[in-house]
Amino acid sequence: MEKLHINLGEKSYDIFIEKGVFSQVGEYIKKIYKNKKIVVVTDTNVDKLYGDQLIKTLVESGFFPKKVVFIAGEENKNFTTLIDVQEKIIDCGIKRGDLLIAFGGGVVGDLAGFAASTLYRGIDFIQIPTTLLSQVDSSVGGKVAVDTSRGKNLVGSFYQPKLVLIDPNLLETLEKREVRSGMAEVIKYGAIYDKEFFNFLLKENNYENISKNIEKIIKRCCEIKAKIVEIDELDTGIRMILNYGHTLGHAIEKHYNYGKYTHGEAISIGMYEITKISEKLGVTSANTSEKIKEILIKYRLPVEDKVETKDLIEIMKSDKKNISGILNFIFLKQIGEVEVIGVKEEKLEEIILNINN
Repeated sequence: MEKLHINLGEKSYDIFIEKGVFSQVGEYIKKIYKNKKIVVVTDTNVDKLYGDQLIKTLVESGFFPKKVVFIAGEENKNFTTLIDVQEKIIDCGIKRGDLLIAFGGGVVGDLAGFAASTLYRGIDFIQIPTTLLSQVDSSVGGKVAVDTSRGKNLVGSFYQPKLVLIDPNLLETLEKREVRSGMAEVIKYGAIYDKEFFNFLLKENNYENISKNIEKIIKRCCEIKAKIVEIDELDTGIRMILNYGHTLGHAIEKHYNYGKYTHGEAISIGMYEITKISEKLGVTSANTSEKIKEILIKYRLPVEDKVETKDLIEIMKSDKKNISGILNFIFLKQIGEVEVIGVKEEKLEEIILNINN
């Protein structure tokens, strides 16, 4: 059992990481929730695999669970789905004081968490992440949101869960592409914060090798994020470094209407491309981009796309990280060390045209 505590005062919570913990969900919930009604929000993919099992476990623990399921896919993380989910939650008889479980990957966690944050002006929720990406990153830290036609995660809030339960056994049913996608976020943590961790991942070479220590891998990523979130919960300072590769990556996702790349694949391209750019600008030490490229390729992640850069620039202008016309880019100085540099909108073209050159 690996355990972490996120220290955020009244909003503090624990993360438990253990193979098989999914079968004990009810017992963990009893420690933080004294009522009986629970609504499980999940998507069609996770529901087919584990939905009935979770409901059965909750019933056996004495709870009265209901289930709300929406169609899987980033393209469904929108207001239409959000309203449908919230109305179904209301129809389930859930009231303020009851509990919501976000059960799934990053899309489910983001949408269900945002539903919890706004329904009745806020109901408690917990995260049970089922993908590598959500277990190492998106289930921790309280960022919840939906996408709009203008971009990714543009409408959202900071709303911390009451508990995060991570069972690596749930990864066994993931498609290999989704596992690789999650590895992009794992690699990100090494790149921005922990050179030793980065070198460990580089040496291990592939997911099959690191899966032997998957609980410790997940814990290390969560540890890094926890330290950062405890300092900067609302993403106005050091937490920005978690966006390494994300400004470009989100623009690439949006450019293809979330159809060509998974989130992790788009972030992979974003990390490599932004590091190439920062090397050319003299911010990043020489050959760092080659190290990033090497590790991403070893984990079978994409590093380039011949996207029209002018399209990316327009999308980035609508990015939620655009603050009064300034976008904060996360540049590596070297592996394990970053620098945040603000770029004015009018300078974006000058910066981004370095892509594919």
